[in-house]
Amino acid sequence: MNFFKGLSRFSRFLVVALLVVGGAALLWSRGSIGFADGQSGRKELSASAADQSGPGKTPDEQSVDLSEKQASSLKIGPVDSREFAVLKTAVGTIDFNENMLVQVFSQYPGKILKAFYNLGDEVKRDDVLFTIDSPDLLQAESNLLASAGVLELQKRTLARVTMLLKAGGSAQKDVDQSTSDQQTAEGNFKAAKDAVRIFGKTDAEIDQILAERKVDSTLLVPSPISGRVVSRNAAPGFLTQPGSPPPPFQVADLSTMWMLANVIETDAPAYKLGQEVEVRVPAYPDATFKGHVTNVGSMIDPNSHRQLVRSEIDDPQHLLRSGMFASFLIRVGEPIRSLAVPANGVVREGDGTMTVWVTSDRRHFVKRTVKIGLQQDDWDQILDGLQPGETVVTDGAVFLSNVLLLGTAG
Repeated sequence: MNFFKGLSRFSRFLVVALLVVGGAALLWSRGSIGFADGQSGRKELSASAADQSGPGKTPDEQSVDLSEKQASSLKIGPVDSREFAVLKTAVGTIDFNENMLVQVFSQYPGKILKAFYNLGDEVKRDDVLFTIDSPDLLQAESNLLASAGVLELQKRTLARVTMLLKAGGSAQKDVDQSTSDQQTAEGNFKAAKDAVRIFGKTDAEIDQILAERKVDSTLLVPSPISGRVVSRNAAPGFLTQPGSPPPPFQVADLSTMWMLANVIETDAPAYKLGQEVEVRVPAYPDATFKGHVTNVGSMIDPNSHRQLVRSEIDDPQHLLRSGMFASFLIRVGEPIRSLAVPANGVVREGDGTMTVWVTSDRRHFVKRTVKIGLQQDDWDQILDGLQPGETVVTDGAVFLSNVLLLGTAG
């Protein structure tokens, strides 16, 4: 203050002006330094990002460096080749083997008297499923008794005229006529027996009818095959007509079943008769059913553009049920050998591309886009992007992708 008091007014003004100018210069100098520091920081960040991607590298070749401890958590191995089976898969449904499914009708119309088996029962061949009261059988048995009576009468007549001829009391023409009548009666009798036999009557039963001179209109309807009753529409009092639905019984041999699948049109040429089939159903996830292709459709559905493929499936334990949802797998060609990487070594990116991580020193890892083909037994077939012998991450590739993503975001 004493210094300012000793100065004139002009000198004081000059000193203040010099102080103001000096302060402004100092502030400008500091601001320039800070601006330079900010530019420098941004340049370092840019340089770090450039190092992350690598100079001259595309986004598909981004890289990550790991410490020895981090790298030890990964599984790394060489790219090798392995065989991939050429497979086709499809879904479909289980159905009865119609070659072993029988609709059991009576041969003649009539009223059902009794049904002996229920739905789900096991039956043997020739077991009687139901009986009917058949007017046709009644008529056939009546004709049999009548023809038997006529034959007996003609036999007696022939014997009598023969004796008269010997005694001179009859002419030869009477004997000849009686012989002709007897032969006609024998033919009618045989035809009547055959008519009754068509209804399923045995010779012993026919002899019983003739001996007792009694007709029985009860017709037995047996099962033509051994199997299981899968449908029953028979009940006492119902009228049944041959071939008129619904059938009184349906019996199926369940040792084999059908699988019906509609395969896509582009896969149709791969399916051939006799190809081995492996079938799975959700009801038995741990079971595999074996079979083979028995029919390949001769046309493509114009609406769905699919082709029917039918397979016959062995089912000795009778586990499959008609209507079950099922999937099948068919080997349609010889196995092919190709480069492969474990499924845990392949990462599906957000844009749908598939990538792997390649390394040469087990510390520096480069992301590379690959094209995959078949996927079997936790292995991915590599069609393009890798060479034999290259070292890749076989387990833990997702970790590297996350490290790269976090580094880029930071």
